[in-house]
Amino acid sequence: MRILTYNIHKGFNFANRRFTLLRMRELIRQSGADVVFLQEVQGAHEHHARQIADWPSQAQFEFLADSVWSHFAYGRNAVYDHGHHGNAILSKWPLLTWENIDISTNRLECRSILHGVIQPSGSPRPLHLLCTHLNLGGRGRAAQVGMLESRLTAAVPAFDPLVLAGDLNDWSFTVGRRLERDLGLVEVYKAVHGRHARSFPAWLPLLHLDRIYVRGLSPTAAERLSGPLWKSLSDHTALVVEVG
Repeated sequence: MRILTYNIHKGFNFANRRFTLLRMRELIRQSGADVVFLQEVQGAHEHHARQIADWPSQAQFEFLADSVWSHFAYGRNAVYDHGHHGNAILSKWPLLTWENIDISTNRLECRSILHGVIQPSGSPRPLHLLCTHLNLGGRGRAAQVGMLESRLTAAVPAFDPLVLAGDLNDWSFTVGRRLERDLGLVEVYKAVHGRHARSFPAWLPLLHLDRIYVRGLSPTAAERLSGPLWKSLSDHTALVVEVG
């Protein structure tokens, strides 16, 4: 199974200078991912819809899914007068269930965990998919890890495999250490390469913000998609991994 995670920056490149969503769709398709985790997805924006000529008529997650990923879920994080944005999961397999869980810790950072469940072909057990975008502040992130742990305990059976992916804003690695130590999760890129991927900023990646963690799955390959075309799309780079 190939899994991709990507903070798409609402379809704009670094500093919001160009609208790049159309090119994003082409490159995400070329990744060959079976499941896609997206953060900062624009569900609606009235101003951009009027002002940008190639703004899609449907929500960004539907536009990106198109005919490749027939099944998707979207969870709003931030809601404002002219629109909203949040996290999304695109899947080639049907979503059996999905729920968006609010994990906001302050009024300025609206965050959530989008939790979906699929049954991949040939898998004896369902696979839990958790897409998230954590706080910028360390205290808020620590609280959100606690909420994530509560969610896993309450809603994910111990023997079911899971994937947790997204923009964790974890430049200090404290979140990663807790996920590994307390929840038994394995970060795929780190398992393959011995270190987390540098994923931000896209034009010169220095910070290790974007991660794909698994439980009950075996990491086999991991790549940071940071070639010249990818660098011009968002302020983050995308990660794609393979697990068995």
